[in-house]
Amino acid sequence: MPPVSNPTLRQRRLGTELRKLREHAGFTVTQAASHLGVNQGRVSMIETGRSPLSADRVRAMASAYDCADDVLITALAAMTGRRVRGWWEEYREHLPAALVDLAELEHHATALRVALAIHIPALLQTTDHARALFRAVVPAMRQYEIEHRLTHRVKRQGILHRDAPTPYSAIIHESALRMGFGGPAVARGQLTHLLEMSELPHVTLRVIPFGAERYPSTGQSFDYVEGAVPQLDTVQLDTHHGGCGFLDADAQLSKYRAVLDHMESCALDPAGSRDAIQNLIREM
Repeated sequence: MPPVSNPTLRQRRLGTELRKLREHAGFTVTQAASHLGVNQGRVSMIETGRSPLSADRVRAMASAYDCADDVLITALAAMTGRRVRGWWEEYREHLPAALVDLAELEHHATALRVALAIHIPALLQTTDHARALFRAVVPAMRQYEIEHRLTHRVKRQGILHRDAPTPYSAIIHESALRMGFGGPAVARGQLTHLLEMSELPHVTLRVIPFGAERYPSTGQSFDYVEGAVPQLDTVQLDTHHGGCGFLDADAQLSKYRAVLDHMESCALDPAGSRDAIQNLIREM
């Protein structure tokens, strides 16, 4: 199969995990190439996601690297093949690549955990709220750019409404609930929508009130995206320039899991969180 000129996040991640297996086995690229019967360049292309793989090839590599984790091997084999042309691909020419990769990552997630201090989670935003956010971006977006962002965001939300919806847990600081983006009517509609979404069996919403004695986070928004196995989890960080940063090192994953657990311990339970949102609506 010809090389991939612009591998997706999923393809790059498969290559990264195969590199980790090689390094855990103590193989250099040269040694791996010798064991696999390919040249060093092919190994390098595989590990950067630029060489399409079959499931059989992944299993052969895992065997050569003495990996005995059958669950992980099966999960990696499921990531093989050429790029799947999901709905997100139509945005690749219109939006930053990281946003397209994020949609693909969410589509394949087995569960999502998010934490935000200033903003409402993207997958729980109303169209009016999202439009108000995009209009406030500096430098200002053109109207067609705003529309691309809006439709992309709405389609991302589809994972919460499909036949087998993705389990979704959100921790939101009270400050995010009190931001009046778009004016009172838009803000009220957004809070009402949060209440409605929180009633879904696969959506868990927790609020950290102003009165909480601690807040174990820097205030940066992040998503914890669970993969088919814990080794394939990913942390997505919102950056100051509006893009996405992706982390997948074991230590990073462990850190953000701990942060989320601590944040949940500071938050109201789901019922108390709904009460808090209802009280905010009454105050408006």
